[in-house]
Amino acid sequence: MSERKPIESWLTDMDGVLIHEGVPVPGAERFVTRLKESGRPFLVLTNNSIYTPRDLRARLARMGLEVPVESIWTSALATARFLDDQRPGGSAYVIGEAGLTTALHDVGYVLSDMSPDYVVLGETRTYSFESLTRAIRLINDGARFIATNPDNTGPSIEGALPATGSVAALITKATGREPYFVGKPNPLMMRTGLNLIGAHSETSAMIGDRMDTDVLAGLEAGMETFLVLTGVTRREEIDRYPFRPMAVADSIEDLIELI
Repeated sequence: MSERKPIESWLTDMDGVLIHEGVPVPGAERFVTRLKESGRPFLVLTNNSIYTPRDLRARLARMGLEVPVESIWTSALATARFLDDQRPGGSAYVIGEAGLTTALHDVGYVLSDMSPDYVVLGETRTYSFESLTRAIRLINDGARFIATNPDNTGPSIEGALPATGSVAALITKATGREPYFVGKPNPLMMRTGLNLIGAHSETSAMIGDRMDTDVLAGLEAGMETFLVLTGVTRREEIDRYPFRPMAVADSIEDLIELI
């Protein structure tokens, strides 16, 4: 096995790594501070497309985590970048929140339900039967189907909520059309993020709390991968997967000295 190059840039998931159930994970503030002091490029990633980077920066700041807006990379931003590369100046019918609609507006997309180029499905707390019916009919009429991320459920204080992957499955069942998922574990989200900060996969690392999204996306993008046990994946579940992270840590606190 060839020896890896030193890590010069870092990508880290947000929920389950830096924060958990609305509070910072112990060591998260020191980890972010060390990253900023090091001068090394870094990104905080999330598959959640609800919020804009400015929204997320403010939410993290209220928890004591000062992350610059330009260091936040969401599935909504990755989706907008992908569509801008594929079909510049296109149009889309969007089911989602401000994080997604703002990202698409910023790349020059027109949001319309009149013969759009794409139907774009993102995260929202208010999926409506009317909007889903419209999406199904537009896809049947030829619109291309894109989804920000494949997560089937999302967390809440009350318990699991249906998320983009579950709603996408409903639309697929009705149309026979599978969406193209842009977010993790698609390595596209990682590669576009690395390009954004001028980093190379050979000298970059991904930190996540899920084997099936974070670690898989990092591996497929050619990065070093670290799994922390403060989120979804438990230690006893790791061996169930046909791939492994480079290292497993109890929390982000254990990785501070690597920066």
